[in-house]
Amino acid sequence: MKKWVSMGLLACTTLLFAACSSGNKASKSTQETTKSTEVASGASKSGYADPKSLKNNYDVIIVGAGGAGMTAAIEAKDAGLNPVIFEKMPVAGGNTSKSSSGMNASGTKFQKAQGINDSNDAFYEETLKGGKGTNDKELLRYFVDHSAQAVDWLDQNGIKLDNLTITGGMSVKRTHRPSDGSAIGGYLVQGLLRNVAERKIPIFVNADVKDIKANDGVVNEVKVQIQGEKAKSIKGKAVIVTTGGYGASKKLIAKYRPDLKGYVTTNSKGTTGDGIALVEKLGGQIIDMDKVQIHPTVNQEKGILIGEAVRGEGAILVDDEGNRFVNEMDTRDKVSAAINALPKKRAYLIFDQGVRSRATAIEFYAKQGYVKEGKTVAELAKTIKVNQANLEQAVTSWNEAVANKQDTAFNRTTAMDHPLDTANYYAIQIAPGIHYSMGGVKINTNTEVLDKNNQPIKGLYVAGELVGGLHGDNRIGGNSVADIVIFGRQAGQQAAKFVSAQ
Repeated sequence: MKKWVSMGLLACTTLLFAACSSGNKASKSTQETTKSTEVASGASKSGYADPKSLKNNYDVIIVGAGGAGMTAAIEAKDAGLNPVIFEKMPVAGGNTSKSSSGMNASGTKFQKAQGINDSNDAFYEETLKGGKGTNDKELLRYFVDHSAQAVDWLDQNGIKLDNLTITGGMSVKRTHRPSDGSAIGGYLVQGLLRNVAERKIPIFVNADVKDIKANDGVVNEVKVQIQGEKAKSIKGKAVIVTTGGYGASKKLIAKYRPDLKGYVTTNSKGTTGDGIALVEKLGGQIIDMDKVQIHPTVNQEKGILIGEAVRGEGAILVDDEGNRFVNEMDTRDKVSAAINALPKKRAYLIFDQGVRSRATAIEFYAKQGYVKEGKTVAELAKTIKVNQANLEQAVTSWNEAVANKQDTAFNRTTAMDHPLDTANYYAIQIAPGIHYSMGGVKINTNTEVLDKNNQPIKGLYVAGELVGGLHGDNRIGGNSVADIVIFGRQAGQQAAKFVSAQ
């Protein structure tokens, strides 16, 4: 697989039938595939489905073309159905494109090959602890028990995640990344789009679903406005909603978390809670809407997430005085709270060339101008204007902790495999930002939407960030990508079973 250097943040607008390489140029074979696929699917030159090819009926209607939606579509197609995807934004990908660190899974073949001992029970307990015990335990159990299968499924579809790292709150390396250690988002979106194209599944972009309807007790119809034209009613036999959370909605953040007013957000512009509102209108139960996660390491200029993999590969955090102040690998809520307790509510990620080599997503941050550099720690301190003696002591004491495998200062126990001793040295200034909404639609393990009496709503399935309950009070880094693949697959499979039984 070619290296995806841009994290998907600068993703090609022709992703669907022309898989992007690091140079944004499709190969000859890809171009040939594109031409033949366009003829068969009615795709426009942009790669997405031509609005003129829209049919009145499909087996399964999927609302949202992020990771969960595309995964569900692939599973539905492989089960013999005819799915369609409607995406309100101009390109597919959604928040999945912005994912950085990786995908958590336990007991995988890649872990075993690298001698990493892990178990579903350990994954379960650590995620439950990270969510402060408030996670939906049935969803969580299904999640961990199907995580390794999800990694295998991606691998079978040409999306290999065999590079392992660790995120906050986890005890072992269970965060799976692309082979080169780059950010997972763009690579995953590229791979899913390629699989969607191979199966000739139409994705209509600029397709805003305004309403979802039930007929004769079954949810099977949507009203969609494509490219601003008059809205049309499209019939199906089941509907899967995968529209993401509400982290980019100032209105919903103000309503449920007014204390977060003014925070930057890492979310894509389309992450505004539309699907949650549509499902609630159908009688779906909505839970935990006040549970919004802030991520500790966010560039404040553009709201760009600095992935947890940077800390997972050995980076430390220091304050404006150049001192460490927290266990960097604690859960996101605790690290964010520690940064917000500082006078200027900001900090610096400090790392060396070794970290930069292992977490290649850093190259994107460097191109954006976020990375400050020094040939020595002293020179770096001067560059970022922190106390030289303090920063040198922070790095020296950290290296001693790594050598001794004991961090007496802050009790960090993970991501201590490498000292910070390889020039050059680097820093990225960060502060917390709105990152993820844990609240949303209540579902069962079949991804069926539950009404206020906890009964399934026939024909209606939901997967991804708009689901509430799985992550509890705090999401563990790497669990969102696992979530969209595991439950995206389940939604596609269960919708297929429902349709086939009709």
